[in-house]
Amino acid sequence: MLMQREFWMIMAAGLSLGLLGVLLAVWGNPENSGICVSCFLENSAGALGLHANERMQYLRPELIGFVLGAMGSALVFREFRSRGGNAPLGRFGAGFFLIVGCAIFIGCPIKLFLRLTAGDLTALVALGGLVAGVWLGLRSLAAGVHFGMSSPQRGGAGFLVPALFVLMLVFALAQPGFILASTRGSAAQHAPLLLSLGAGVLLGVLAQRSRFCITGGVRDALVLGRRAPLLWGLLAFTAAAILANLLIGRFEVGFYGQPGAHLEHFWSVLGMALVGWISVLIGGCPFRQLIKAGEGDTDAGMAVLGMLIGAAVVQGWGLAGTAAGVPFYGKVAVLVGLALVLLTGLLLRERTA
Repeated sequence: MLMQREFWMIMAAGLSLGLLGVLLAVWGNPENSGICVSCFLENSAGALGLHANERMQYLRPELIGFVLGAMGSALVFREFRSRGGNAPLGRFGAGFFLIVGCAIFIGCPIKLFLRLTAGDLTALVALGGLVAGVWLGLRSLAAGVHFGMSSPQRGGAGFLVPALFVLMLVFALAQPGFILASTRGSAAQHAPLLLSLGAGVLLGVLAQRSRFCITGGVRDALVLGRRAPLLWGLLAFTAAAILANLLIGRFEVGFYGQPGAHLEHFWSVLGMALVGWISVLIGGCPFRQLIKAGEGDTDAGMAVLGMLIGAAVVQGWGLAGTAAGVPFYGKVAVLVGLALVLLTGLLLRERTA
């Protein structure tokens, strides 16, 4: 019974993520970007004044909903645990380079599948990079590379990152003058605030209960094949998004003219490989890190803070890919990220006598 309940919870999370990922774009979010953790972090960093790109400044309510929904669910079901304390700077750096990899592709793993389910074949190429990165992560784990196990923490440390998102909720609702908002560009495209927040809370609750994760689904597919519950959740997400796109007439197959995409496939593959590799090492994709931070995991909280700073840097330094392609320093950044992950793996590898 417990396994059946877990399976259907994963299916519900996958179906909801796919459906809302499409509908949020219909309701006002950028096309093929109804949900994108990396894009939303870049927008939110701009709203907080952490970068000066006037086209990328909006405090995204969905992010707030993910974390607070996960926290509320964890508290209700007595699963909130303050835990962490392992390699905090390493996890911060991992979060930073997660966003670098996403920015090169122009999207997180969720957006990759949303683009793919709308017919964007550039995302299909990048999916190969994500799978390769997850495989590299699994090989690293098998070789003894890991960031260490979390341990219980006292003093309510697990509430610190959720408290940051509570503050962001206050800012989103009160809209003080120091919170910036774009009047043009992709950040100016957004669904109504309460609708976005509600969708985020619902997905945060479902993700917390199901442990849903995009890279987790890919990982389990490589390890367990058809027996992996997270794989079925990922398939449900894909099917729901394809059906929704077909019904609303937003399914257009092709490489050219796709919204929020570029044609530098080699760099998209490397960017997603970096994301997949890091996600396996730290236990989840960017979305999963937000959910775990909401559950009281301070290790995930450090990754979330790294992602926020990474979002500010990729926009402030002009590293992010655009429809015109990937800038030179963005290419340098993703190569540096891959080199650092390899070096970190060598340093953290446990050697047997």
